[in-house]
Amino acid sequence: MAIPRVNVLRIIDRHVLRQIATPLAAAMAIGLLMLLAERMVRLLDTTLGKKNSFAVVFELLAYLVPHYLGTAIPAALFLGLLLGFGKMSANSETDAFMAAGIGLNRLARPVILLALLLSLLSLAIFGWLQPYTRYAYRSVVFDVKNIDVFYLAEEGVFMQAGTRTFILDTLDRGKNAFERAFIYEDKGAQGSDTVTSSRGSLIEVANDRRPILHLEQGHRLTLKQKPTFAAATLPTPEVAEFALADTPLGKVSKDIFRPRGDDERELTLPELYARFDTPPGTTTTAEMRTEFHKRLVNVLSMIILPFLAIPFAVGTRRSQRSSRFGVALVLIVIYHEIIEQGSVIAGKGNVSPIVAMWLPFAILAVFAAWRYFTACFTIRRDIVDVLLDRFGDAMGAFRRALFRRFGWENPA
Repeated sequence: MAIPRVNVLRIIDRHVLRQIATPLAAAMAIGLLMLLAERMVRLLDTTLGKKNSFAVVFELLAYLVPHYLGTAIPAALFLGLLLGFGKMSANSETDAFMAAGIGLNRLARPVILLALLLSLLSLAIFGWLQPYTRYAYRSVVFDVKNIDVFYLAEEGVFMQAGTRTFILDTLDRGKNAFERAFIYEDKGAQGSDTVTSSRGSLIEVANDRRPILHLEQGHRLTLKQKPTFAAATLPTPEVAEFALADTPLGKVSKDIFRPRGDDERELTLPELYARFDTPPGTTTTAEMRTEFHKRLVNVLSMIILPFLAIPFAVGTRRSQRSSRFGVALVLIVIYHEIIEQGSVIAGKGNVSPIVAMWLPFAILAVFAAWRYFTACFTIRRDIVDVLLDRFGDAMGAFRRALFRRFGWENPA
């Protein structure tokens, strides 16, 4: 009994998607982790020592995920297509499918649908999610820098709260209590205060974002002016003992973070379109239009990727896969940089976004469509394929000559 064709095609779709799923997921995960790890180091410098510092770091990283997804999704899709179809071509799976009457265009159908779905996801990210999370990120960073509330991060570690530097010997995190504290406050030209305490605690206060530092059984050394080497005598210190002392820790800025929308990158797509002629703050109309067009170009570029990647991935048996993949990656990086630099030029009003971004998009789309049509619907090889093979042969000859020159064993 003949196998129903629709079931066979569904199996083919699942097989093709499985081939690209692993490299796509791996590339996206690795890319996000690398980008977030680099930013995490910088965030730790800003937040370390503040209350719930690690929670603040992870909150900020969560706000950065949509920003990095805008880059990671197309890059991961392109790598997944190259590696997935490259593997199928190297294993002669594409040849077997063609012998069975299933052409390359049919094999590409599920990944084209996947690219369409990812472009819709990118539209949501670029159009709405990124503006809101960018504002939330800036708001949290503003709070971290302007609300100077430091808590006890570790025992035996010098911490800073405003002009105060302190260290605690032992710490009970459950009770917010500590023992053997040293606190130094620099008052500039007015001198300094140095306090030691045998024990104390950190007390939360309702309606106040600053904690109260409660000290017991301590000593205070006060200098009324800052000591200098030029002075004939050192300032006379004042020494006192105390049984109890309470003082607010840190400071709260009087500044309030601005509302969302002061920057064109904090506006959603509908807001950008509606405010072309009424840009916020110091933003210009050219910057508003450029941001709007750039987001649309980034979203629509996702749809081009399958048509661009598949002809590079599927080559002849003698083709050098590494050289083909390298050229494809360089091409997509150059395109990305052209769009980025074009947006900068268009934002200054020197050129229209149509020329700066949509023209490179159209050129890449035509190039990808031509290569895809040649690979799927014609027998002859296009000039790019021929040049890629010659480039691969030249690189192979150079590598062999280099290995012979240094007496190394030729690579397999």
